[in-house]
Amino acid sequence: MQKSQLDTVAAATSDPTREQPWADLGLKADEYAKIREILGRRPTSSELAMYSVMWSEHCSYKSSKVHLKQFGELSQETPIGPMLAGIGENAGVIDIGQGYAVSFKVESHNHPSYVEPYQGAATGIGGIVRDIIAMGARPVAVMDPLRFGPLDADDTHRVLPGIVAGVGGYGNCLGLPNIGGEAVFDETYLGNPLVNALCVGVLKHEDLHLAKASGVGNQVILYGARTGGDGIGGVSILASETFEDTGPAKRPAVQVGDPFMEKLLIECTLEIFAAGLVAGIQDLGGAGLSCATSELASAGDGGMVVHLDKVPLRDSTLSPEEILMSESQERMMAVVEPADVEAFLAICKKWEVEASVIGEVTDTGRLEIDWHGERVVDVPPRSVAHDGPTYHRPFARPDWQDALQADGAEALARPATGEELKATLLKLVASPNLCDKSWITDQYDRYVRGNTVLAQPSDSGMVRVDEETNLGVAISTDCNGRFAKLDPYFGAQLALVESYRNVSTGGATPLAISDCLNFGSPEDPAVMWQFAEACRGLKDACAELGVPVTGGNVSLYNQTGETAILPTPVVAVLGVIEDVTRRTPSGFQAEGERIFLLGETREELSGSEWAHVVHGHLGGLPPQVDLAAEKALSQLLVEGVGLLTSAHDVSDGGLAQTLVESALHRNIGASVAVGDDAFLGLFAESTARAVVTVTEADADALVALAAKHGVPLTPLGRTGGSELTVEGQFTVALDEVRTAWSATLPAALA
Repeated sequence: MQKSQLDTVAAATSDPTREQPWADLGLKADEYAKIREILGRRPTSSELAMYSVMWSEHCSYKSSKVHLKQFGELSQETPIGPMLAGIGENAGVIDIGQGYAVSFKVESHNHPSYVEPYQGAATGIGGIVRDIIAMGARPVAVMDPLRFGPLDADDTHRVLPGIVAGVGGYGNCLGLPNIGGEAVFDETYLGNPLVNALCVGVLKHEDLHLAKASGVGNQVILYGARTGGDGIGGVSILASETFEDTGPAKRPAVQVGDPFMEKLLIECTLEIFAAGLVAGIQDLGGAGLSCATSELASAGDGGMVVHLDKVPLRDSTLSPEEILMSESQERMMAVVEPADVEAFLAICKKWEVEASVIGEVTDTGRLEIDWHGERVVDVPPRSVAHDGPTYHRPFARPDWQDALQADGAEALARPATGEELKATLLKLVASPNLCDKSWITDQYDRYVRGNTVLAQPSDSGMVRVDEETNLGVAISTDCNGRFAKLDPYFGAQLALVESYRNVSTGGATPLAISDCLNFGSPEDPAVMWQFAEACRGLKDACAELGVPVTGGNVSLYNQTGETAILPTPVVAVLGVIEDVTRRTPSGFQAEGERIFLLGETREELSGSEWAHVVHGHLGGLPPQVDLAAEKALSQLLVEGVGLLTSAHDVSDGGLAQTLVESALHRNIGASVAVGDDAFLGLFAESTARAVVTVTEADADALVALAAKHGVPLTPLGRTGGSELTVEGQFTVALDEVRTAWSATLPAALA
């Protein structure tokens, strides 16, 4: 925003016709007119700055909230107990028993990570961690679902190393294990990578904190890093506009992260919580002070006065507008009773965290902000934070959808001989989406803090919550954008059930979800149809599976010019396990064990990795969703803890990929029979399936358990040796498979 003479409320009243740069700040003409109507005058430049960032797509959900509201209609009960905090809070909070709760959420930092990969990804991790802190929880782990353009594209080589380094650098410095995520490659993400970040934290029920400013006379304290010029407008504006084909232009600065300050902020905040010194708290993320002040005031008693000149600055030349729009990182805002201010500031001093009293709670019903004694903001806080525009964007099934769905994979040429099947397997395991991701995950500390139970490449991440009882939680994130393109309703459900299945294979009972809905421009009716269908699909599946939506994030305008990304509704499922020492591992554990396939295999190849990698084909209908079968499989897997020696879900790449990953886990081979149609048996991607192993002595018990839950059970073969044999078709040495599987990323990114 252009610096100019101080624009006060008095000046706005006496000079109503002054031209203002509302369009440059991303506001529409009718939105600017609405602001004038709310205020009964033109806004000051500071007010205009606040409304522009808070009414942005990223902060206000103005195009998506009409569809998101259906998530609030779901039951708030989980298989364990009530949801303690949900949609509208900084993060969801779930009761997991024994007096414990967990807070978790997944969010996006897509556009900043394209502009500045390292800092964009790093501050994405920092922001989601602060959301978890703000709920009163100690962060215990992070995850990173990532999407990139083709692996051989120049821009992928520009953004991928920086994004991975940013995720690892920030998380490692915080001492948080990275226990899972994804790295998916598709041409639609070229120029628009997706960087989604998840954090999970642990708290006792009584430690829950909410974002509200209540109690007239209570003091408003800003603490953490100083406010600078980095990230002015930041993600709030950056994520609310389509990238142009011409490349970076007119884009706000990306925030700069300092993980060491964030670590101090975490410990300082948790000690403040333990001392009982906080009446309300909010992290500063998107929209910075504009968001924190307006949301705290709106959710509390409705009034707050802030002295903006008391905000500690890194750059003394910043104007009030810039201070309000800055998204500088590592900052929190707390509401503290006057008698507790001294103790609050003492704890901050102990942790070398700068803190300043910048205002207090009032009963005026107004958010009033002064700059050196001059009033620059006087607004109803709810009009900024919660009563922004609501768009009923037109949406319609696109004309091309029928033709896309009619173009199935059934007619594609298939391998016919054993040697061709072997070559197909080796080609698929070496493909970017199925290959070994340790080039990425080795840059992350997966075991710091000592409570990581499962991490990559296991089906889900798992952490121990209580060291005495071994209570733990498991989390998985998933989405197949190709499936969502073929049918967004079922594509969203497929993302959900894969995460649900992944949590179950480890032995955890799925409890709840968080989602990060990544789509193209909402101004395109076809994109809005995809979004609406995905939301409807998630709601229907959650209702049937009995898992509530605790919150999440919407990321729109993910497209470059006219090219939208694949619709990518990433779904994170959190589950609870009573004893992490009894979890089920993902890979084969010993030789001579029986291998079984749970679930039914159908001819479902459209949208598959085989069609994508071998034929470059996308068309047809995605695999069938059977929620009752998924629920039955989950119950079997949870009840089977202690009986099953390993369990691995069947998804991308089909049974072939599952067998390869299970075998390479401990370098234990297998000999299997996959039925009369070996190609279909190996590469179909039917859902509600898992490969499990048991000892010979326990085979009958597994048969009985499968019958009890009505889950189809197919004997496949036995573990053992140093080869993978598909009987009657081919044998391949595990060393050859491992070479193909592990070479792809290092060769491309060396």
